[in-house]
Amino acid sequence: MTFEELGLRREVLKSLTELGFEAPTPIQEQAIPYLLGEDCDFVGLAQTGTGKTAAFGLPLINNIDNAARLPQGVIICPTRELCLQITKDLNVFAKYLDGNITAVYGGTDIRTQISNVKKGTSIVVATPGRLVDLINRKVVQLGQIKYVILDEADEMLNMGFKEDIDMILEQTPIDKNVWLFSATMPTEVARIARTYMHDPLEVSIGHKNQSNENIEHIYYSVKERDRYDAVKRLIDFNPTIYGLIFCRTKNETATVAMKLARDGYNAEPLHGDLTQAMRDRVMERFRSKELQILVATDVAARGLDINNITHVINYNLPDDIENYTHRSGRTARAGKTGQSLVLVNTRENVKIKAIERQMRMTFTQGQIPNPAEICEIQLKKLIDNTIATEVKEADIAPFMEQILDSFKDLSKEEVIKRFVSAEFNRFIEYYERAGDLNAAASKDERERPDRKNDRQSRAREEGKTRFFVNLGRRDGLNPGAMVRIICDATGLNSKALGRIDIMTSFSFIEADDEHTQKILKHVDGYEFEGHKVSIEVTAPGQGGGDDRGERRFSKGAGSKRGPGSFGGGKKPSFDRKPGFEKKGSFDKKRSGGFDRDRGFGAKRNKY
Repeated sequence: MTFEELGLRREVLKSLTELGFEAPTPIQEQAIPYLLGEDCDFVGLAQTGTGKTAAFGLPLINNIDNAARLPQGVIICPTRELCLQITKDLNVFAKYLDGNITAVYGGTDIRTQISNVKKGTSIVVATPGRLVDLINRKVVQLGQIKYVILDEADEMLNMGFKEDIDMILEQTPIDKNVWLFSATMPTEVARIARTYMHDPLEVSIGHKNQSNENIEHIYYSVKERDRYDAVKRLIDFNPTIYGLIFCRTKNETATVAMKLARDGYNAEPLHGDLTQAMRDRVMERFRSKELQILVATDVAARGLDINNITHVINYNLPDDIENYTHRSGRTARAGKTGQSLVLVNTRENVKIKAIERQMRMTFTQGQIPNPAEICEIQLKKLIDNTIATEVKEADIAPFMEQILDSFKDLSKEEVIKRFVSAEFNRFIEYYERAGDLNAAASKDERERPDRKNDRQSRAREEGKTRFFVNLGRRDGLNPGAMVRIICDATGLNSKALGRIDIMTSFSFIEADDEHTQKILKHVDGYEFEGHKVSIEVTAPGQGGGDDRGERRFSKGAGSKRGPGSFGGGKKPSFDRKPGFEKKGSFDKKRSGGFDRDRGFGAKRNKY
């Protein structure tokens, strides 16, 4: 099938021809003819990189009155980066049509965006928070809206935008068309479909919650202390890598990026502590491939739409299974192939099995390359680069006599040896001292996993205290909602918060020590969707983000693993505070805290 066969307007087809678009992707082929209809709701389930923007963008610009001054279509997406990317794509699609497409998003001067909207616009592309703000200011009027598009709906809900999305949808006409696009179909996405859509057509490319088949998933078992060295080896073994490294926390992201830069790798971090200007600079360098490695948190990397990423490296697994799909989906876009590499310690193999079951994928266990393998592939890269080097005869001619005279006593073979050694010696010296990083679980590790020490160590290193919260997934709680509860109740910035573990019937959250008393005072008793929040500081050694942790807080034997996380279990008994000492640790009167085309040369590793 061709785009001409889909029924698009001549002006739109002209733009596609200039872009070199030849045939629609599967999601475009199924969605566009249906969305060109006048009255239709639609749910499209497809992984990132499958052409979803064109799937909804082409019929949208095809259908609306592009001369309208009030918005007829609104596209809601989770991040500023995705908002700008969608706006850019739609403007290219609508090159030969009149009309104005306006992007509104947080992190920049709202006055400029207000002015742009007031000039008149037919389509608004927005992040939820900024759109709500402009609605409340009476700047964006939704009375003429005919189309509402929710892009990356699952990500928006995971980020805590449920209330904002509900508010926006309630402000739009009843007879609007709602088009929802998502990589996965969790409960809250299904709720939006039930509430705001009428008999929608559902199109799923592949199975629900299934990962991109063009991605090779590989996991490596390493000791906890060897994670960073393992990452270095994986990068060195893939010298043409253009990749993303995902970390759990901002501190970890900054630390890994700093170490890579220190060791000569072309890497920078992307996390929530960066200003918008700094984030823009980093993203521009990464898009232009000036940066080879981007180290990012899940939240910071939401909505990234960058082609040709070869590898995604999971420094740690995400807390929620569905987030793994979003991470891995950053590679193998637009029909290309890619690899998603995962580092796990010897106690995390169960998480790999959980992802395989829920996301319908298969992992291959890989071996961290040994020094000889890495040296071989890097030497080949050096040789290939040398052969491919363009010789600028005019520039080098004045120096050739001196060069030839310097080498006159050396054979061709000797010159080659010395050249290679000059570039390669430090690299070899480093790896000749390096051992095997592949870890096999010992009998003791299998029988007595020491999760407690891992958690306690992490909390001490990050200066955070871990809290127990009495609500979990069954209560509608997700990480984004948890952040909103804490921030709304206390006035704290989300930067003060750390790891979040959402279990079936309760949860844990970490926060900076200095905010302990404020969180205890203002969050305890907070109302969330008809439930009263109870929060306590966990006792030493308690608070796990795994299935054993939840069973530990239950009186019954056995567990029931819930979807979407690495945990699950029975509802705990609250006759006594689960996981706490009867006296002391949670006494509010007591003190305490809450709780990278590298090769060889000038930029070689500093070994």
